[in-house]
Amino acid sequence: MRRTTWEFANRVAAAVALLLLLPVLVAVAAWIRIADGRGVLFKQERAGKDGVPFRMWKFRTMVHDSVAMAREIGLADPFGLLENDPRITRCGRFLRRTSLDELPQLVNVLTGTMSLVGPRPDVLPQVAHYTAADRRRLEVKPGITGWAQVNGREDIDWEQRFALDRWYIDHWSPALDLRILWRTATSLHRGEPPVHVDQLNIQRRAA
Repeated sequence: MRRTTWEFANRVAAAVALLLLLPVLVAVAAWIRIADGRGVLFKQERAGKDGVPFRMWKFRTMVHDSVAMAREIGLADPFGLLENDPRITRCGRFLRRTSLDELPQLVNVLTGTMSLVGPRPDVLPQVAHYTAADRRRLEVKPGITGWAQVNGREDIDWEQRFALDRWYIDHWSPALDLRILWRTATSLHRGEPPVHVDQLNIQRRAA
């Protein structure tokens, strides 16, 4: 199957999933609104295919101005995490463990800026420091889940994630995507991941 045909199938699947999951989406939005006030959705510019910026959607799991707060608490990487991170809200912890915070990205798939499976979209300041090898992960649309996510997720560093993303691009097939989706669906509820201090982007920004 050609990738363009598969991408169309992704968009159809996203539309169906949004309809089926509408009660869940409404319930999660109401929970965030009641528990932590306005700003149910988190919107952020990410790098899409070929590095073209797009607005990615998630349910908000952190306090407002979390990047500014990261600097206040001394994080060298404002996009990194701390153990028992004070920026993550109570409902946000549950949404992250269950991956429910990612559901709004089905809209991104529907509009064609993302796929169900692909390298996770990175923030623009970090993409600015990519090497030529790193930029290979921009050859395809980013995904809600991916090969790196089902092979370590936060437990592996960025260099390992990039290597897994390159492997995925070189070996892509619909069968591989279905395998990744199945592994994602069977491991949605996970414990709190250990905090991995990733020095790669810290070093690159300092260079």
